[in-house]
Amino acid sequence: MKLAIALYSAAHAPSSRRALRFAEAALAGGHEIVRLFFYQDGVHSASNNSVTPQDELDLAHQWAAFVSSNQLDGVVCIAAALRRGVLNEEEAARYQRRAINLHAPWELSGLGQLHDAIQTADRLICFGGP
Repeated sequence: MKLAIALYSAAHAPSSRRALRFAEAALAGGHEIVRLFFYQDGVHSASNNSVTPQDELDLAHQWAAFVSSNQLDGVVCIAAALRRGVLNEEEAARYQRRAINLHAPWELSGLGQLHDAIQTADRLICFGGP
């Protein structure tokens, strides 16, 4: 089965951990993840500026490692990211900001990428959010 996964909550939220464990289990079960889409507060999961307390799981790091090691399409909503100060090099230069906190494996893009993933996938699975 082809899955698109959307994450609406920040890395420290329980739903982010559930989403990651679901994605790991889906791949282990032979399913395909056509795209991971991080939206609303989910964009914080892609930020390199998150510092996790020593006694907690570093889910932002685990997400990046998961996306990289499985060569997945990890898309971060550009509008939500800009609103929350999650910037790659190009957007930081465009808006004259010094902070660059979004690096590979993440890609900034619009909601069209979510729509495309929904059209390609058999199922859209959403975690967190409204």
